[in-house]
Amino acid sequence: MNNQQKKNRLLVIVIFSMSIIPLLLAWGLKENRQWLEWLGKHTTNKGQLITPPVTTERTDFVAMDAISSKKMTELPGRWLIVNVIPQQSCNAVCLKAILQTKQLQLMLNKDLLRTRRVVVAFNTLAPEIANQLWLKEALMWRLLNKGSKTDAEYKTDSALYNTLLNQENAVDDNLATRLIGQENREAALQSDLIKVAPSDALRKKMTDIRKSDIPDGMLFLMDPLGNLMMQYEPGFDPYKVKSDLMQLLRISQIG
Repeated sequence: MNNQQKKNRLLVIVIFSMSIIPLLLAWGLKENRQWLEWLGKHTTNKGQLITPPVTTERTDFVAMDAISSKKMTELPGRWLIVNVIPQQSCNAVCLKAILQTKQLQLMLNKDLLRTRRVVVAFNTLAPEIANQLWLKEALMWRLLNKGSKTDAEYKTDSALYNTLLNQENAVDDNLATRLIGQENREAALQSDLIKVAPSDALRKKMTDIRKSDIPDGMLFLMDPLGNLMMQYEPGFDPYKVKSDLMQLLRISQIG
């Protein structure tokens, strides 16, 4: 056997090994749940690994408005950052979690387009509650944007941000106009957040993950195949979620 034949044979062996090893690993993880549990305890993630991952169908998501309906085609093949509104309103913890996922996505830089933000509302929101919630979601992040603000202005806006987290305090037209500035108003009020209602099956699956009611401010990560695979408790640190998500994006072959 000459050198070229040896090289060809070695190449075939390497290609075969690269194909079969991931399959064997996947089979082993499937057949041995304790491996998954061990893996969850020995990774560097900041959230909690959902083992086994919970499968979903795209039909489990029903768009809540016309804009979200148009964006539903953007969900398959992307990592989803999923906020949950479990009640008929969104309290301060709930709203802060939604605003933090916007901060989180902006921190992803070039990987931002590989993700989408989704909010899952378990109940129908009253129009007046929904209108104010989505207005705050679209504009409040600007209060924490330092930009060209003086330290005093930034301190004042930060205090206003904390005040507006409470449902009782509304963004009025004057504040909205100030925050939008010279931008086109319609464009400024558009959000990348995709608002959906869950199917009964998905609501049950998400509740079963917790083995109890979903708390306000809960966060999930969903992989590009539609599997819920990580969860974060209310009060999560967006920087730590970013750390987990960046690791997942690095090793992901899809999305």
